[in-house]
Parts: sequence; C-alpha cells; structure tokens
Amino acid sequence: MTFIITTPPAVEPVTLDDARAQVRVTSTQEDDLLTRLIETARQHVERTIRRALITQGWRLYLDDWPPGRVVRLPVTPVQSITSVTMFDADGMPLVLNLGDYDLDGISAPARLKVMAGVGASSRMLNGIEIDFTAGYGDAAANVPAPLRQAILLLVAHWYEHREAGIDAATASIPFGFDALIAGYRVPRL
Repeated sequence: MTFIITTPPAVEPVTLDDARAQVRVTSTQEDDLLTRLIETARQHVERTIRRALITQGWRLYLDDWPPGRVVRLPVTPVQSITSVTMFDADGMPLVLNLGDYDLDGISAPARLKVMAGVGASSRMLNGIEIDFTAGYGDAAANVPAPLRQAILLLVAHWYEHREAGIDAATASIPFGFDALIAGYRVPRL
C-alpha cells in the first residue's frame, strides 16, 4: 500500500500572527522561518496522529482488494471519496460507480467497503487507485484546539532550538506535546 498527497491544504491550521505571538516576536523579520516552521509542525503532527488537519486530497494505491474487501484508509477523517479506479492489464482505467463501494469516514481509521461482484484489477502492481478528500475542514477553526496548540508548541520549540543537539532540550519533542495529541492518534494499520 502506497499513499500520496495529491492536493495540499490551502491554509495552515495556525496563522503567522499566532506563531509570532507564541514565540513573542513582533517584527516581520522572522516570517519566512516561522512560515516554514508552521508547515513543518503541521506535517509532523499529521504524520504522528495519522490525521489530515485541513482539507486535502490523497491517493491510495493498492495491488488488489484486501480480505473482506474492506480498505482501511491511511489518513482520517475522510470527508469523501473522489473516485475509485481499477486498471486493466493494458492500463485502461475503469472508474467504479458510487454504488460499488461504501465509505465509513467516521471510524479511525476510515474504511471503504467494496461491494461483492466488483472485480479485481488485472494489473499486477498498483492496479487500484482510491482518491479521497480528508481533513477536519477548510478553515483553521475546524481543527481541534489541542492540535493547533501542539503545532504552536513545536513552532516555538524549533524556533528556540534551531540546530540539532544532543541535550534533552534540542533532541526531543517539547514537554506537553504528547498530551495534546494523545486523544487524536489513529492506530497503525
């Protein structure tokens, strides 16, 4: 199973002003650094908890349907399935109809049930593509406050400790980060 992001989020869950306030900087001289830290912190939180925070597009590649035809999607919460496509041996796509599958976007991890009677791909590798939209919503306000705070905590920590080190302050994630994200972790597939 391979998955990639196809459409990145249009906004970040925290603003540049939020980050400036967190690190207690009033000038705009550090804006480029803070912008990079916000994006990197969001990506770190998303990877750690296996959730998309802001609406984004994803594609999952499968060789074949899993047992029971229940596909566990690698990122949650899933808003919708954009398309499910199977490829024949010549690479010709066959897009499944909406009635050929059912989405359980509430579960963590989210699940897609493919109905019996839907054939298998004749391509040996990556013969099935599932495109889906994931995230809490289009705006920062849709993201749970503890996850936004975890991002700000990372931004401030990385702002203060800009270089790799071996002491506890520079080599670790800041105290409180795990507590903020604990209730949002999705189990590994």
